[in-house]
Amino acid sequence: MDGFSVKRACELQPLPENQTWLIQELWSHQAVGIIGGEPKSCKSFLALGMAVAVASGSACLGRFPVPAAGRVLLFAAEDALHIVRARLEGICAYHGVELHALDLWVITAPVIRLDHDTDSARLERTVQQYAPSLLVLDPLVRLHRVDENQSAAIAPLLASLRELQRKHRCAVALVHHARKGAASVRAGQALRGSSELHAWGDSNLYVRRHKERLSLCVEHRAHRSPGAFGLQLKTDDNAIALIASGDETSEASQAQTASATRSQSGRERVIQVLGRFHEPVRMRLLRDACQMRAESLSRLLHDLVQAGEVIRTDNGWTLARRSLDGDLDLPTATKYQLHAPV
Repeated sequence: MDGFSVKRACELQPLPENQTWLIQELWSHQAVGIIGGEPKSCKSFLALGMAVAVASGSACLGRFPVPAAGRVLLFAAEDALHIVRARLEGICAYHGVELHALDLWVITAPVIRLDHDTDSARLERTVQQYAPSLLVLDPLVRLHRVDENQSAAIAPLLASLRELQRKHRCAVALVHHARKGAASVRAGQALRGSSELHAWGDSNLYVRRHKERLSLCVEHRAHRSPGAFGLQLKTDDNAIALIASGDETSEASQAQTASATRSQSGRERVIQVLGRFHEPVRMRLLRDACQMRAESLSRLLHDLVQAGEVIRTDNGWTLARRSLDGDLDLPTATKYQLHAPV
C-alpha cells in the first residue's frame, strides 16, 4: 500500500491575496465557522445579511467589503419560506439591491438531518450542483439529533461539513445557540454543547446582548480580529438590516468613540469611511456609517466631488484616491461611468 502524498513546504500553493477574504475582516475565504448567540439576539439576521452581502457584492453590516460576489446557498430550518423571503427582501431594500437579481438560492426541503447518511449525501450533491461560495445552515440544533455535549457525537457531524468545504471549496456558516446567561465568559466558550464547536471554526462570529444593546465579537484562526463593535437593527418602511455601529466594548469606550466622532470634521469622517470600502457606497449606508444627517452629508459630498477627492458612480460614492497619501487609484477612478457632481 502506498503512503500519503507529500510536498516540501515551499512547494505548497499560496492563497492569492485577493482570495484571503470572503467578507473583509469578517469571514475568511472558504472558511467554516459558527455564527453564535443567545436566542433572539439577531444571529439569523446576521446570517441572512451575510448571504445578501456575498450574493450582491455589497458591504456586510454596512462596513465590511465583499471582494468578489458569489453564489449563496441557504437552508433556514426554523422559518417558513415566506418569512425567509420577506426578511431577505427587507435586507435587500435597505442595501439598495434587488432580490431577483441575486445569485441566492434557498433549500426548500422541510428537514435536513446531517447525522443521517442519506441527507448528508443529498446536501453534498446539492452543493456540488450549485457550487456556492457560501453555504448557510441555520440553526445547528435543527440539523441533527445527536448529543451536542458529547464530543464523540458532534465531531463526526462537524467533520462532514469540513470535508464538504474542502471538497467543494465553499465557505460554511453554521448558526448555533449560545447558553443563556453566559455573557460573563469568553464568547466562544458560551456556545452551547461541546468545545469541539468552538475549536472547529476558522471564522466565528458571536452576537452578544447587553440589556438593549447588541455587539459582535469576531474570531479568526489565521487572521487578526477587528475587535468587538456594536450592532443595530435598522428599519425604514419595508427595509430592515443589521448594521455595524462602532466599538461597543464598554460604556467608557462608547463615550470615547462618540467624543472622537464629534471632534472629527465631517469632511475627514466621510473620507475615512469611504476609505474602508473597495467599492462605491450608497447614501443610506454612508449616512449610517458617518452618523450624519442626509442634508449635511449631501453638502459634504458635493464639496468633495468638486474638489476631485470623491467620485459619484452608478452604485454610490467612492474615493478618487486609494489612500490619503495622494496616490491616484486609476482603476477605481476609471472603472465606473462618472456623473455630474452631487
